[in-house]
Amino acid sequence: MTDLCIEALRGDLVESVHRVSAAVVDADGRLTASAGDPSQVTFWRSAAKPFQALPLVDDGAADAFGFTPAELALACASHSSEPMHLAVADGMLHRIGATAGDLACGPHPPLSPALAEQVARAGTPLTPLWSNCSGKHAAMLALARHHGWPLPGYHRAGHPVQQRILHEVSRWTGVPAAAISTGIDGCAAVTFALPLQAMAAAWARLGTAPERGPGRLRAAMAAHPELVAGTRRLCTELMASTEGRVLAKVGAAGIYCAALPEARLGIALKVVDGDMAASEPALLAVLGAVVQRARLADRFDWTPLAGYAERAVLNTRGARVGTVRASGALRFHD
Repeated sequence: MTDLCIEALRGDLVESVHRVSAAVVDADGRLTASAGDPSQVTFWRSAAKPFQALPLVDDGAADAFGFTPAELALACASHSSEPMHLAVADGMLHRIGATAGDLACGPHPPLSPALAEQVARAGTPLTPLWSNCSGKHAAMLALARHHGWPLPGYHRAGHPVQQRILHEVSRWTGVPAAAISTGIDGCAAVTFALPLQAMAAAWARLGTAPERGPGRLRAAMAAHPELVAGTRRLCTELMASTEGRVLAKVGAAGIYCAALPEARLGIALKVVDGDMAASEPALLAVLGAVVQRARLADRFDWTPLAGYAERAVLNTRGARVGTVRASGALRFHD
């Protein structure tokens, strides 16, 4: 059996291949399926955001500042900087008496190609509010404000905010805090290096935990998938089309994680060469195989997501000249 990979075809010829490492883990921590190296240690990047947001809820900060489900969804987001995203992020800052100048994340062009072109043509000045991580950073500021911790440096390793988040990451992944290597994410906050299997276990637990914090974040993401990513983004369209029965979160450098609560399963994958576009068909290939194995296939319609599962390669005139698609299969261990 050929291991799962993503093929890029030009015409009928395979032009390049992206290897995939993946782990599918149940809520008890048992590896049920894999591809490549499920123990690969890599940075969790933005697929960690729901766990970075959990202290906001569990420590009472969300209630203290009256955060809405929409604001909790944005705390978990890698948003596209659409007007709705900027408005919610600005509202979060207003609630805690902070401004965009307090955000440690730097500005960058919107993740939406159409919007990025629009703001470039208009010469729109970009502030840290435009960062896809501004919701996460606003939530970190809220946590600091709630505990009376200093706002400056909230994003740096060693700050009480980051120590609190590290504790939460350790709790959900089962990896001791002392064994978790850290780095600096693109948004300047701390990011965590973990085995894919540990990431998948955390997502499985997030999808099934009866605790109040996970339940509120699950409900917020399911109710507001448009805030978790944005227009024509897989995270948003996957959660919307499944009505929240799949929770999903992309991360940079080829990371994707998801929870399938009905099957008590979590998924974490890494496109080994870091290709972001290849992570989308990889996720859908894993989800499709998992729901088939769990005998849940009749409950999910992947048709609305076909353009992500098999992506067209276009030339400069917009003509289709190739395809990016999944090939091979998962290894099941049960």
